[in-house]
This record gives sequence, C-alpha cells and structure tokens, in this order.
Amino acid sequence: MLNYGNEVASLVQTTPLQTASSGSGMSTMLILALPVLLIVWMFWSNSKRHKAMRAFSSSLSIGDDIITNAGIYGTIRHLDEHSAWVEVAEGTTLRIDRRAIAMKQPDAAGTSRAPGPDAAGPADATGQ
Repeated sequence: MLNYGNEVASLVQTTPLQTASSGSGMSTMLILALPVLLIVWMFWSNSKRHKAMRAFSSSLSIGDDIITNAGIYGTIRHLDEHSAWVEVAEGTTLRIDRRAIAMKQPDAAGTSRAPGPDAAGPADATGQ
C-alpha cells in the first residue's frame, strides 16, 4: 500500500505542472502577439488615412465650392502649398489652412451656393 500511495502522490504533483507548461507557451505567444498586431494595424490605418487626405488636398483647385471643418461654405479663390483663400461672401475672403477643408460641396441641380438675404429663410417659412 505504501507504493500505491507514492504513485498517486507523484501523479498528482506532475500532472498539473505538465498541463500548465504546455498551455503557457501558447498563451504567452498570444499575449505578446496581440499587442504587436494591434500596433501594426494602427500604423497601417493611420498611413492609409494620411494618404487619402493628401490626395484630397492635392485635388483641390481654384473655383471649387468647399465646406470647412467648422461648417463654413465658400469658394476657393487662391491656393498655395499650405493655405487656401476662400471667398465666403462677395468681397469677403478668409485665409485658412488647407487641412481645415473637410470636403467639396456636392453639386446640387439648379441651386447656387448659399441663399442671399432676400431669399426665403426659416422665419418666412413659418409665416412670421
């Protein structure tokens, strides 16, 4: 009986160690690989976004109707490497950074830029 007790005790002591050592290698690789993959994906998506922004900025030309990040509508009157002069009203031109241009205005059939002061606004639509 003494031998049987020693064999059971040795099995109990070796079995958990063997399973832990075989599984710990894979979990260690996952713990190390996932952050590396996340960092690689972040750099890749960031460079992709920067390429798209550079392509958009280089596609701008004089006369384009644009909308800025602040929501200002205007027409590009002059461009240089870093700035754009945008006419927001007749005789009013703003110099803005090219990176502040969010998008080109979508072409609306039969409509011009912004309605003038004599156009029907929200106050006229309610009858006031």
